Amino acid sequence: MNHFFARCILLHFCLLPVTFCLAAGPKPNVVILYTDDQGTLDAGCYGSDDLHTPTIDRLARDGVRFTQAYAHTVCCPSRAALLTGRHPQRSGVNSWTQNNINGPDGVNMALEEVTLAEMLKDAGYRTGLFGKWHVGSHRDFGPMKQGFDEFFGIRNGFIDNYNHYFLHGEGFHDLFEGTTEVFKDGEYFPELITDRALQFIDKNQDSPFLLYIGYNIPHYPEQALAEHTELYKDVPMPRRSYAAVMTTTDHYMGLVMEKLDALGLTENTIVIFQSDNGHSAEDNKGVRVDNHNSGFPKGHYYSAHGGGGNTGKWIGAKGTFLEGGVRVPAVVSWPAGLPKGIVRDQAVTIMDWLPSLVEWCGAESPKLELDGRSLQPIIDSAEAPSAHPVLYFQWQKKWAVREGDWKLLMAGKAPQLLNLADDEPEAKDYASEKPDIVTSLQALYDAWAKDVFEGKMLD
Repeated sequence: MNHFFARCILLHFCLLPVTFCLAAGPKPNVVILYTDDQGTLDAGCYGSDDLHTPTIDRLARDGVRFTQAYAHTVCCPSRAALLTGRHPQRSGVNSWTQNNINGPDGVNMALEEVTLAEMLKDAGYRTGLFGKWHVGSHRDFGPMKQGFDEFFGIRNGFIDNYNHYFLHGEGFHDLFEGTTEVFKDGEYFPELITDRALQFIDKNQDSPFLLYIGYNIPHYPEQALAEHTELYKDVPMPRRSYAAVMTTTDHYMGLVMEKLDALGLTENTIVIFQSDNGHSAEDNKGVRVDNHNSGFPKGHYYSAHGGGGNTGKWIGAKGTFLEGGVRVPAVVSWPAGLPKGIVRDQAVTIMDWLPSLVEWCGAESPKLELDGRSLQPIIDSAEAPSAHPVLYFQWQKKWAVREGDWKLLMAGKAPQLLNLADDEPEAKDYASEKPDIVTSLQALYDAWAKDVFEGKMLD
């Protein structure tokens, strides 16, 4: 009888989900490969067969690819949402964050927020961020105040990749080890952060780690490696410039994967790949002042050539709430714990990574209201409903709410009602034809805004 009881108990545990069984073994490592301004369909596995992206394509073959993944419209709110699993308005990020560590003081993500790094550090992980932070540059805030053991990179939004100066306005130098400014003039920034990431993996290979690489590319200035520029020399602009830096981005991601392979870590490492927003369609006049702090002359061009990204049938780009601005490529690979080579079409958001890692890594969930939800149910079943029947976006005083195929977008004086199921999605405004849907979506937005802002000013 006792032997029968023991066999029943053993059978019960063997039938539990694989993620439960793995939680009892070695904790998985976590690597986040976070690209900057990568277009909705800009990888071979998303149908852009003109791009050479072997690393992203490999992750898709070895993991789960999401076709309806949402981030945000620009860098700051997207990063706040990734780090906290919450709408960025809850953490005070509804406008551009402080850009220069030396002031003037500005918006910084609230220290009360619990980040991925803090959560996993409490679970025994070593944590490192190499690359772009961009949720507030003040020295009393930042990565090492919110759970990262190591930080090397830029505290603001973008730099020239060789002299490491932020180029808008009068410009300023932005390269830091923690809060200590470092100077590496002439050294290519994506190479610098990848080298640090590889060192971090080497150093922590025998214990669980979180490695967050905040790439600053394909964001402008589009400074690709020479061999990748040559690869696309016959492609028309602006795709030529964008494609080259996209392949450079994939190349550096590939070096990280090669390191995991060489150390035998790939099997039990969760690799998350996603872009922070859609591709940039910016095309400014370059440096606008004489005696720019970077040393570049007035007129030096550094923008995105009007946009070389691929959104397919979707319209819009970075800075808009149209699908091309907020729908991004996203893949997760974990050979030991997740299926390989599957595609999921349900709506998911960048906020879903944190609660998913709570489940996958056996961590304790933050004692704050999360807006993300675990991805495991939809990974388990292509028929499972999305955890996000309504999607909300806000940036400064602009906002959007989507329910089903309808999206209400406020980007001017009056809301627009758009439809994703049209042959030309989001091209027609239905607001005057369907006032009842406008009223319904407006009510959803009003209730959401009251919740996430909690009386804060919409500045």
